[in-house]
Amino acid sequence: MKARHIKAVVLGLSLAAVTTLQAADIEAGKAKTMLCGGCHGADGNSVNVIWPRLAGQNASYLLKQLQDFKSGKRVDTTMQGMVMTLSDEDMVNVSAYFEAQKPVAAKFDETLLEDGQKIYRGGITETSVAACMGCHGPAGAGNAPATYPALSGQHPEYIAAQLQKFKDGSRSNDAGKMMRNVANRMSNAEMKAVSAYVAGLK
Repeated sequence: MKARHIKAVVLGLSLAAVTTLQAADIEAGKAKTMLCGGCHGADGNSVNVIWPRLAGQNASYLLKQLQDFKSGKRVDTTMQGMVMTLSDEDMVNVSAYFEAQKPVAAKFDETLLEDGQKIYRGGITETSVAACMGCHGPAGAGNAPATYPALSGQHPEYIAAQLQKFKDGSRSNDAGKMMRNVANRMSNAEMKAVSAYVAGLK
């Protein structure tokens, strides 16, 4: 499938998701997050760095991930067990609830910020890695209509772990292999640096 066709399909699905999310019931979503809080925190601000922070994350992205876990397109034993109890409506409401929560500041290694900033804003010329902000935005807020995640305030350890999963193929639910193609061209040090930088974006 050509790149322009992939973008058209992603855009069509994204617009449908946004339309659905506009009718979301945040309070109903909150009522369904009791189990989520054990890992992600009641307000989506997880304490353990292996579990992503969901607070303030784009609802369109969260909805896609829940749908992918349920369909098996994204594999995680714990999450697949959790989503099996959720209806389509539940997933919409839960996603909207977490998006409405306020994220707290993340901890990151400040010594990596300079290198991370270069990658995030300018890419890596030598290995043809595009600037991350092209999809995730100058402030790391992501792109909700395109279901690209917000990265600002996320645990840097979690971001680096996801890049590694894209690189080794254990995560493959990225449209058109966009993230897999990026991660395949990055070293561990580069992943760690850009993860630290985006964690501190506001």
